[in-house]
Amino acid sequence: GLRTIGGQDAKDILENKLLPLRRGYIGVVNRSQKDIDGKKDIRAALAAERKFFLSHPAYRHMAERMGTPHLQKALNQQLTNHIRDTLPGLRSKLQSQLLSLEKEVEEYKNFRPDDPTRKTKALLQMVQQFGVDFEKCIEGSGDQVDTNELSGGAKINRIFHERFPFELVKIVFDEKELRREISHAIKNVHGVRTGLFTPDLAFEAIVKKQILKLKEPSLKCVDLVVCELTALVMKCAVKLNSYPRLREETERIVTTHVREREGKTKDQVLLLIDIELSYINTNHEDFIGFANAQQRNTAANKKRAIPNQVIRKGWLTINISIMKGGSKEYWFVLTAESLSWYKDEEEKEKKYMLPLDNLKIRDVEKGFMSTKHIFAIFNTEQRNVYKDLRQIELACDSQEDVDSWKASFLRAGVYPEKDQVCGCYFVFLQKP
Repeated sequence: GLRTIGGQDAKDILENKLLPLRRGYIGVVNRSQKDIDGKKDIRAALAAERKFFLSHPAYRHMAERMGTPHLQKALNQQLTNHIRDTLPGLRSKLQSQLLSLEKEVEEYKNFRPDDPTRKTKALLQMVQQFGVDFEKCIEGSGDQVDTNELSGGAKINRIFHERFPFELVKIVFDEKELRREISHAIKNVHGVRTGLFTPDLAFEAIVKKQILKLKEPSLKCVDLVVCELTALVMKCAVKLNSYPRLREETERIVTTHVREREGKTKDQVLLLIDIELSYINTNHEDFIGFANAQQRNTAANKKRAIPNQVIRKGWLTINISIMKGGSKEYWFVLTAESLSWYKDEEEKEKKYMLPLDNLKIRDVEKGFMSTKHIFAIFNTEQRNVYKDLRQIELACDSQEDVDSWKASFLRAGVYPEKDQVCGCYFVFLQKP
């Protein structure tokens, strides 16, 4: 130990049990039972101890470092040093606690103990502060900004602009089944007649069936936002911990209100989808029809290929078997054309660059012992993606990071597996 000082009677040395100490040993001669029975006082005992160390041939050379007075002096010095070392930290801790208490007292400066309405005023002030904190968390103007993770309004923003588009793209379109439905719809509308043009009724029947698939991701988006709002309620109610019943009642009332609005919000979402189902505006400028679909698609691809915009940067772990080098973390840069990874965020040493052509994403189940969340990138033409690997597995620390990266790949044109969007029909819905 740093402050350990040993004392012993030489028995351990004879038994070969000597333990070296950082601060060494100090020998002392204590009063024997005979001395105690003979009522030998402390002064006489100290004098006898001193005489023993000075006269004994084995201890004479170290007599100045032996004895009870030297032990007392060494212990006092250790105590002084310990106080000197710990006093600054203790002073800092006390000052911090004092500032915390002063800040807490400041909140009650307007409360008068003799005021009969003080309880009501305190209740109203805490409830109002809860409302202010809740609003600031959503609007992003809170006093304490979290630098470790997204929270509040930032998470809701991500749900709207990353998670919701990703859920839309995950909708599976079976191209063969869709073509079969289109063929049957056209034939059923014509009946016994042979048609020359594609009837509007067949077109609307197919489009409406696809619009109905928007319900599930739209309602899921509402559920995700509600979950985040509920978490915000719990977070903002922490300041009410001193009043457990008030906190419990506040959480209950606000959460109940959020659940009530959840039902009305879902009704509005379903109403909006019903509105879109009721009228397909094929006269809208965004509706490209059949004539110039291929032309516009080609022009859009050329326009998209010009800028190499950086979409996202961040750390990811490449999962590779131990036989092939093991997993390793790299700094990834996703652009509109490629995925590159570097040794670190300085982006000086590039390890590899993977073009995004013919790439798609698939989910990978997390291993039993793994703490990472994984997704994989593969080539739809069965070509190796990286070295001799048909797919490359990328790992994140959380499922939220995985979803965010998937959304970023979606912006770059890399879609999830089984996403077979039919290129025959492009329709953008808007109320007339």
